[in-house]
Amino acid sequence: MVNPGKGAVLAMTLLLLGGFAAEAAEGSRADLVNRSVLRVCADPANIPFSSDDPANPGFENRIAEIVAEELGGIPVEYTWFPQATGFIRRTLFAKACDLVIGYAQGDEMVLNTNHYYRSAYALVVKKDSDLASVTELSDERLKGKRLGVVAGTPPATVMNRLGLITTAKPYQLFVDRRYDSPTELMIEDIRSGDIDGGILWGPNAGYFAHKGGDDLAVIPLLKEGRAPPMTFRITMGVRQTDATWKRELNDIIKKRQGDIDQVLLDFHIPIVDEADQQITAARRSGG
Repeated sequence: MVNPGKGAVLAMTLLLLGGFAAEAAEGSRADLVNRSVLRVCADPANIPFSSDDPANPGFENRIAEIVAEELGGIPVEYTWFPQATGFIRRTLFAKACDLVIGYAQGDEMVLNTNHYYRSAYALVVKKDSDLASVTELSDERLKGKRLGVVAGTPPATVMNRLGLITTAKPYQLFVDRRYDSPTELMIEDIRSGDIDGGILWGPNAGYFAHKGGDDLAVIPLLKEGRAPPMTFRITMGVRQTDATWKRELNDIIKKRQGDIDQVLLDFHIPIVDEADQQITAARRSGG
């Protein structure tokens, strides 16, 4: 997925929030969806979203298996490409694959399915920190604190507006995850005390806060308003011409929502409903 964030950023900021509209014109071609194999476009090194390591799959790999199961148990075949500028052009538009498992709703570059989860940027701090009860960036307790933030993401804009950016520690947004992991570096800095806390796209925050040391507190930022948005609906992405394929995927999402939720919860992804309430148990729907 794209980190809003492959997070956000998510990527999820990455592909999830990426602005690749300049490539959109290439998406208007004939429907050539392969029905004998599920051909997925994915980043080979973007845990917790996707990975080319069968021993360490991401949650998008797990969701791809659910989709393939509903399509009659067909095999999953990946086209691997780093999720940055050129990803959609070199994969989905090139017809090397037929589906991006994680894509932010509202980006017109692809045709979005219905969203299968909604998440938010989150504050990550030590559980025993005096910041563990903070629920919004305007909280006075954050004044003068050294917070980690990924440059160019929505929280950086909010922090700048609130006067928090002058003491912040920036981390890179666009990196090749095969070699660098700003998220993991930020988590290490929180645990070591180098920074007082950090703000990450929800899936990155939830997953890495439970890896590599004592669990950290993950607080979705659900009170920040809409400018810029801090919550995003995540869909699957297909080519603009593949409306029938989109409808098939919508049916699968509806039928298997509970199983998709469980995958997300297993990866500690903070998922929230439309009323901004955090979902802690899988929703069930049938088809």
